[in-house]
Amino acid sequence: MIRDNLKKEISPMLGLCIQAPRISRASLIKGTARTLANAAAQEILIAHWQGIVKSLSNFLDMLKANHVPPFLVRKVFTQVFSFVNVQLFNSLLLRRECCSFSNGEYVKAGLAELEHWCYKATDEYAGSAWEELKHIRQAIGFLVIHQKPKKTLDEISHDLCPVLSVQQLYRISTMYWDDKYGTHSLSPEVISNMRGIMTEDSNNAVSSSFLLDDDSSIPFSVDDLSKPMEQIDISDIEPPPLIRENSGFSFLLPRAD
Repeated sequence: MIRDNLKKEISPMLGLCIQAPRISRASLIKGTARTLANAAAQEILIAHWQGIVKSLSNFLDMLKANHVPPFLVRKVFTQVFSFVNVQLFNSLLLRRECCSFSNGEYVKAGLAELEHWCYKATDEYAGSAWEELKHIRQAIGFLVIHQKPKKTLDEISHDLCPVLSVQQLYRISTMYWDDKYGTHSLSPEVISNMRGIMTEDSNNAVSSSFLLDDDSSIPFSVDDLSKPMEQIDISDIEPPPLIRENSGFSFLLPRAD
């Protein structure tokens, strides 16, 4: 339930993180004023991502304060980052306005904020959470890579975006547009090859869906539960008000020496 509350808290921010806010060009002035305006604009652009980072940090602090075992904390954050991956990736592939070069740069900068959070949280608590973002990371990698028309299907599908299906690659490559340099997407030959593969897959009853499913489970083994846990002296922990006021839980109250 606590994990679901975190997902609900960050969901509205995820909707804002998939597309860069519009910044008025009139605010960009020459000289020092322009430098300050650009710095302010960058703060605005990254604000939603920093809001997510703040929620993650508060959540981690709460888990630590309540002595939740690190292995379970890792499982929770792995699932939360998986949720982030699904929400961002699906939103990207459903909205052409998000598949631009400059928007790719915006999301890439935001993902760097999450990567930095994982680094600060350490492997003990973040675990493999960063790896759960592989779909959105690779999709954004495609948006910001240069010289797309020169890339072969093998380079795209094996080197740049190995976890993305042909259906997903076709979707993002045909929706891509460069609002910054005016460059083009993959070559017509590569697009045609992908279309042929998708036709063959459909004949072989391979799923044609390009969207990801959200898995809300947090699997862990008996071995995880049997690992040594931190020893806690509950006599030093003050129970919450509802428990203190209930006589049935009097045995939990700290005893006077």
